[in-house]
Amino acid sequence: MKKVTIIIPAYNEQESLPFLYERLENLMKEIKQYEFEILFVNDGSKDKTLELIKQYRKEDKRISYVDFSRNFGKEIAMIAGLDYATGDCVILMDADLQDPPELIPEMLKYWEEGYDDVYAQRKSRKGETFLKKFTSKLYYRILQTLTNVEIQKDTGDFRLLDRRCVNALKKLRESQRCSKSMFSWIGYKKKAILYDRDPRVAGRTKWNYMKLVNLAIDGITSFTTSPLRISTYIAIPTFIALFVYFIYVIAKCCITGIIIQAYQAIILLILFFSGIQILLFGIVGEYLGRIFNETKNRPLYLVNEYNEKKEMNEL
Repeated sequence: MKKVTIIIPAYNEQESLPFLYERLENLMKEIKQYEFEILFVNDGSKDKTLELIKQYRKEDKRISYVDFSRNFGKEIAMIAGLDYATGDCVILMDADLQDPPELIPEMLKYWEEGYDDVYAQRKSRKGETFLKKFTSKLYYRILQTLTNVEIQKDTGDFRLLDRRCVNALKKLRESQRCSKSMFSWIGYKKKAILYDRDPRVAGRTKWNYMKLVNLAIDGITSFTTSPLRISTYIAIPTFIALFVYFIYVIAKCCITGIIIQAYQAIILLILFFSGIQILLFGIVGEYLGRIFNETKNRPLYLVNEYNEKKEMNEL
């Protein structure tokens, strides 16, 4: 009997967990040809999330959990789930039920047909603002423009991954992660499932716009070096424009005999080039910061407890 691990990162999800467990329990009763493991990764929750998970584990040994020593973020929680998963395949999903567990049978069907990465692609996103939908589409368009790897649009973390995909992802140990890009980078045989994303069943989203902006920056700078080439793209037309402007000034002075105010031209040029320099320094700074973080070689996360067992640390 094949084993399926459902990985669920959880941060302050005490309101959602009862609904989530009920639907997963009903699902597992219907699908009897697989052995299931539900692996919660408690990402430093400050409410009763961990207490609820422990209670479920006492009643159902299919429940496992990893308890972080503090909040490390969802991206790190997902790689921790992959590290601890024991299944022949894993299914990543959120605890807020925006991604319906009822899609899992269809995912398993395509997995049995030979697909390694079966991902859920959103047809609609209920409960989200127009601004969030617009910025999300814009982000994926920019990311696709900057890289040669095909990026799955309107796709989150809700997906099934075969064990060989899991093993490939476990080799990628960078500290500033963007799993959506990594899923595309590893390749393998992929299949999309279209669905309508539901609003949160309870609680509030943990993603504000500042966190989403940071995630977008991580996704671009950790996945491609294309922004570093902006200096080249800007430098060439800038020098052409400067040369044309220089010829124009000389020609105007020769033809009309009118002297152009030098200080005006100098101020405009200083502002223009200063803006370009600040932009480029910011881009270079992003990559230098990543080099600094990676050279520390710190563990991605620290585990406080794994299934009632205290642990000292984890790489």
